[in-house]
Amino acid sequence: MAGQTAVLQEIRDGRTLATSGFELLAQVGLARAYLAARGLKKGDRCGLHANNGVRWIAMDLAAMAEGLVVVPLYTRQAPAELVAMMKDCSPLLICCGDTALRDGVAEEWPEAPAQALFDDIFAAQTQISGTQPAKTQVPLNDSDPVTIIYTSGTSGEAKGVVLTAGNTAHMVSCVNARLDLLMSRREGQDRVFHYLPFVFAGSWMLLMTSLLRGSLLSINTDLSKIAQDMRTVAPDYFLNVPALLERMRRAVDEQLWQAGSLIQGIYSRAKGAWMRKHERKTRALDGLWLSLANSAIFPTIRKKMIGRNLRALICGSAPLSVETQLFFMMLGIPVLQSYGLTETTAICTLDDPRDYEPGRVGPAIPGIEMKLGEKEEIIVRGPNIFPGYWNRPQETAKALRDGWFHTGDQGEVDAKGNWRIVGRIKNLIILGSGHNIAPEPIEEKILAQLPGASQVVLVGNGMGYLSAIITGKVTSQEAQAALDRVNPQLPHYKQVRAFRLRSEPFGIENGLLTANGKLKRDLIALQMHAEIEQMYAGKGQEHSAAVGRQQLAAS
Repeated sequence: MAGQTAVLQEIRDGRTLATSGFELLAQVGLARAYLAARGLKKGDRCGLHANNGVRWIAMDLAAMAEGLVVVPLYTRQAPAELVAMMKDCSPLLICCGDTALRDGVAEEWPEAPAQALFDDIFAAQTQISGTQPAKTQVPLNDSDPVTIIYTSGTSGEAKGVVLTAGNTAHMVSCVNARLDLLMSRREGQDRVFHYLPFVFAGSWMLLMTSLLRGSLLSINTDLSKIAQDMRTVAPDYFLNVPALLERMRRAVDEQLWQAGSLIQGIYSRAKGAWMRKHERKTRALDGLWLSLANSAIFPTIRKKMIGRNLRALICGSAPLSVETQLFFMMLGIPVLQSYGLTETTAICTLDDPRDYEPGRVGPAIPGIEMKLGEKEEIIVRGPNIFPGYWNRPQETAKALRDGWFHTGDQGEVDAKGNWRIVGRIKNLIILGSGHNIAPEPIEEKILAQLPGASQVVLVGNGMGYLSAIITGKVTSQEAQAALDRVNPQLPHYKQVRAFRLRSEPFGIENGLLTANGKLKRDLIALQMHAEIEQMYAGKGQEHSAAVGRQQLAAS
């Protein structure tokens, strides 16, 4: 980190608060002194329970420098879930960002270990008995654990993924090399915008890589102001999840739909022309509409949406729809996809910015082997693979077999080595006919047809056909129209024959989404058991009137 140069900045209440390399190191020193005064030693677990910010970063770096194992905790998770994680890993100290977070844990767990507030940790050194910060880092071997990150737990209790110093160093090196390709022929600092919680492995990897590169990492602290902060920062790149990019695409469509008929007409025709170009079905006037939009509409959208400097959006955590990736490419904004799990230190593949294909997540990064196992399951080995789950030898043995990590994801790979993720094997729906169906691609197609929908969840295990639960602001007529457009593209056994509407989306707060936004399908099926039964009994309010006709046509 370059001394006086700002390497971090928080965006709070419309102001940017910059922190230089020297200032960050000073804060790390204060935190190290506090930890040393508490008597924590190498290998002890230390909980980190705070929102994103400079002090979160300083606390994380300080704990690792002291040889501690950091356990990051997501502030939006229910206290009961957090307490279960902490009881599992037994931290000696929990560092809390504010009193509300501390009190939430204490109320749920009166016997909790000591909790320390950031305000006390980063106070003047004289308040911690004059202890001086250590001058050297506690030596770490590649096999030494540096963090335990708890997985989402889509179908059960969350498991603690142990990541080592070797895992982390290898992945930071790989991400840095990819970013070198993206930022080639540019001098000066990378400008990076960040809004995703540092508790997630991919987010943490970008943080560590940014510090290595001496980038200026701008941290959003208010999710309701992401769009505003994005424009203020005008970043070169930033990490995303598909949900945000989907919302951005829909917002543009809605705004242009309300624009004048001329602008809306050019935009709609150019959008159609772009999709046909990708499908190699170009029509005579497509070039004209794209030319008009590229000169009169797309530059304005880019500037208003993200700013003038953007080189690429980086997207991970879940599959991104091809339509959304193509939308941003149409605007002249590359979207580079990444695939990985917490157990793989966040990343297995990452698009090469010089050559990438929409709908795929790129090739395996250097040093990592990937292949297909039974049921087209992706299995991986390399220096990025975690050594095991905390205190769960049986779970570890199931996941790590013969040196390969079994991801649980179904995939395919093309001749160039570019991977596509089909879905989770455990999410496969097995119909009464014996057909095995990955729900995610079909859900994605239906969701693309419903701007007001939040989620589409397919059900149908053991049944004669698929049905859908659709959340958000959607009418029965809109849902049926979406199915009428999607079903003809699918073989009969993949067609969705009935649906149920639910106005309340599945969320973290109601316990039906994991911390990183994945559906808890088993819990959804359990909670909505009666509604699902009604769909198959033909009694659901939104049961498709076309079911009988489709069943006859398929037979």
